[in-house]
Amino acid sequence: QVQLVESGGGLVQAGGSLRISCTASGLTFSSYVMGWFRRTPGKEREFIAAISWSRNITYYQDSLRGRFTISRDTAKNTVYLQMNNLEPEDTAVYYCAANRIMARDAEEYDYWGQGTQVTVSS
Repeated sequence: QVQLVESGGGLVQAGGSLRISCTASGLTFSSYVMGWFRRTPGKEREFIAAISWSRNITYYQDSLRGRFTISRDTAKNTVYLQMNNLEPEDTAVYYCAANRIMARDAEEYDYWGQGTQVTVSS
């Protein structure tokens, strides 16, 4: 059974930083790509970044590259999203997802976590 569990969300002031985590189980990790998405009320899920477990290749949404960094710790089966210089517009529920190919389309992802709320105050 595949499980993705996000953690680390919370309230942060504008300009601050936050790192959220996603711990995975039940996957053959070397075969998967892990992605981060976010959703705000009334909007579609927005792609943030993805990383391949085996080759550590990363892929970003261009507008978030530089402020957001994806990484993984294979020993801990965990993927991270480091978010810097946060803005109120970054307030959203953040989700991790697993997929067998590098993709930015949420429909390509097979497994999803429950999400973690990130709130950025002005």
